[in-house]
Amino acid sequence: MIPLRVLSVLCSETGSETAKQAKPDAKRRRVMKVITSAKAIVVRACKYDGLLHRTWPAELVRQEGALILLDAKFPAEIVHDSLGTIAAGTHSLEYYWLDRWYNIFRFAEPNGDLRNYYCNVNVPPTFDGQTLTYVDLDMDILVREDFSYSLLDLEEFEANTVRYSYPAEVQANAQDAVNELLCMIRTRAFPFNI
Repeated sequence: MIPLRVLSVLCSETGSETAKQAKPDAKRRRVMKVITSAKAIVVRACKYDGLLHRTWPAELVRQEGALILLDAKFPAEIVHDSLGTIAAGTHSLEYYWLDRWYNIFRFAEPNGDLRNYYCNVNVPPTFDGQTLTYVDLDMDILVREDFSYSLLDLEEFEANTVRYSYPAEVQANAQDAVNELLCMIRTRAFPFNI
């Protein structure tokens, strides 16, 4: 078993991206304003062996430095093992960083209410302007509306560490990503403050 170094992390906001607090209406206007200038792209999530795991359409909202913000909607109702039933029209703002080992999805119900956040641990993505591709490293964090959270798929990470022979560097980066995400959740750092 690969131990997660979750308890050894000291949380601080030093060096982390934080968004200034704004009134809810101002936040919604800001997001909606940006979305009007979106460009259609494709997201590809692959496994470590390069095989395609999932793909979906999204719109590029903005790219600012290493941060890429995408907007997507679920076209049909789906049932997800960890998230339960996701209604058609559920909105997903997806935060990717080209230099980080995770991404964060902010799910909103079709009426706009926050549903939850979902964090994926992954190899930093690549983006060619039309396709964003990342390698899913199995571990996830489900963050509920009240900011309680659950670590998911740890057994799958351990099994795939053996199956795909994840190098020690990949294992360490994945563990560090979990630690960083937990600090961000606990301190409500960007984008958990939106």
